[in-house]
Amino acid sequence: MRKICVITGTRAEYGLLSRLMKMIQDDNETLLQIVATNMHLSPRYGNTYQEIENDGFAINYKVPIINEDAPDTAATTVLSLSKALAGFTQAYETLQPDLIVILGDRYEMLAAAEAALIFKIPIAHLYGGEITEGAYDDAIRHAITKMSHLHFTSTETYRKRVIQMGEQPNHVFNVGALGVENAKLVPLMPKEEIEQSLGFALDKNTVLATYHPVTNKMTQNENETVGFFEALKERKDLRILFTMPNSDTGGQAIMEQIKQFVTHNPERSIAFTSLGMKRYLSVLQFVGAVIGNSSSGLIEVPSFHIPTLNIGDRQKGRIAGTSVIHCGASKNEILDGLKKVFSPEICQIAQNTLNPYEKEGTTQHIFDVIKNYSLHNITQKHFYDI
Repeated sequence: MRKICVITGTRAEYGLLSRLMKMIQDDNETLLQIVATNMHLSPRYGNTYQEIENDGFAINYKVPIINEDAPDTAATTVLSLSKALAGFTQAYETLQPDLIVILGDRYEMLAAAEAALIFKIPIAHLYGGEITEGAYDDAIRHAITKMSHLHFTSTETYRKRVIQMGEQPNHVFNVGALGVENAKLVPLMPKEEIEQSLGFALDKNTVLATYHPVTNKMTQNENETVGFFEALKERKDLRILFTMPNSDTGGQAIMEQIKQFVTHNPERSIAFTSLGMKRYLSVLQFVGAVIGNSSSGLIEVPSFHIPTLNIGDRQKGRIAGTSVIHCGASKNEILDGLKKVFSPEICQIAQNTLNPYEKEGTTQHIFDVIKNYSLHNITQKHFYDI
């Protein structure tokens, strides 16, 4: 029986992986192992490991890395990275997995990959080849690619880029995006139910807003987000449903700004540490637009045929559909962007957009490969020259 260990550190990433995890768990020839880390184990971020357990999964190992009392600095992030490396060492010694599955580009996943490299455990990496120039995640993603052995990309362009990095073509699979498939398959909540769950009314003047730290900028994230909150203050006609940022350097400052905004605008705004996958996707049915700098605005949201306002440089370089409008991070640029995403022209474009990340059978394709692909000598890599 092949022991497949899935590493998860955030609520968003778990939402993407949960259907794949269920396939692994339900198959007679695979054994699911789960390592939960980072935000899942933090009270500040909602202790979302409980969502994993409530979904019927057993967490085999927990790797806590966040110091709740530490300042929000680069040094704190690096210390969390070192704790992650030590924790994954213990997890792998205990679980002895045959294959680990890593999604994305977060710093705790870099530690997971580094430890697996030394242990000679094959890595299946989801979503290499992408570019996000505004975040250090960009470099982390490429580093994980070079430590991984089976690669699953969300577009053919990204598949070619992974091969360009020297990975063997028969180890690289274009499967589409898990989040897009989830949007099509997850039973969504009707309007009355989701509004009751949130305690917040949704209409076409409501925006779903997520703003993560722009970790590749030298300036502080408080300055980066000034224009964002000033624009939202001016647009008093908008209702705003915030989801909190990830645990990157600068994230706590943005969380405090969101809390202050909601305190001063309680009649038209609300914030959630974690919506969970089902509520998040359900909300997208009933809002007018998604704004901020989250990858979800480019990947999942176009499938709901509503516009996205992608702000600043965090997602710079990532493939985007025609329903995505890009703008700078100043107040006036964001105000102009908001006018565009609510314009009849852009709303019509969003209605007819094709999602570049959509592909049939995403989860099944990934599962078939990680279950059946021969792992014999796969950790002995050979650079593929184009």
